[in-house]
Amino acid sequence: MSWMFLRDLLTGVNKYSTGIGRIWLAVVFVFRLLVYMVAAEHVWKDEQKEFECNVKQPGCENVCFDHFFPISQVRLWALQLIMVSMPSLLVVLHVAYHEGREKRHRKSQYVSPGMMDGDLWYTYLISLIVKTGFEIGFLVLFYKLYDGFGVPYLMKCDLKPCPNTVDCFISKPTEKTIFILFLVIISCLCIVLNFIELSFLVLKCLIKCCVQKYSKSLQSSACECHNLRYVECGEMGTPPLLQNRHSNLATSSPHQDKTKLLFDTQEG
Repeated sequence: MSWMFLRDLLTGVNKYSTGIGRIWLAVVFVFRLLVYMVAAEHVWKDEQKEFECNVKQPGCENVCFDHFFPISQVRLWALQLIMVSMPSLLVVLHVAYHEGREKRHRKSQYVSPGMMDGDLWYTYLISLIVKTGFEIGFLVLFYKLYDGFGVPYLMKCDLKPCPNTVDCFISKPTEKTIFILFLVIISCLCIVLNFIELSFLVLKCLIKCCVQKYSKSLQSSACECHNLRYVECGEMGTPPLLQNRHSNLATSSPHQDKTKLLFDTQEG
């Protein structure tokens, strides 16, 4: 099976991811995708052929295997990996759509490349929520299907056409249990990273909104203080320059009257 399409998909999201999102991407690549491709597929390669029961009744082994493993554990692991990575397709499609609009309108849709703003922020947030839901859902499904996260050495089966209760043996149970526990630990780590990134984005948005609201309130209060000072210094809105001119004229008029009176008396 080729996983190159998944690699290309997740690489496209890396440009618009946060630092925590890049850590999640590295965990998915190294501890999930590579482990699955290199080791897990070979461990579960011929699981049905290596499943044996201590009875030669035709069809008994097939019925018991289908009862204990309704879906192969490694295929469920692969399905989980695909479903967890698919929400990132939302971000890739969103960015591709806006890049197409940029080419048509010749106008940048974002403030700067690699930054999440506007509706891209909501798309990225939705993808995080969906990824976390898939992670939790598959862990619960895994636990319910196989009655835990371990692989037992022996299973007892009494289904028809088995003549009685028979013992069935699973190949490599310890190795499979180790891989399954590793899968559970990495899934829990990815869930924690998704929660941290989700909290970081929401908290960053709240802080940004509070700062913008506070700056607007400061600007409005500054404008009110400026208008109030303008009214106090002037006379009902008269500018201070005109007020000084009126006061100078008022003080100089008595002096001019006295000078004129003195001049008239001298002529008389």
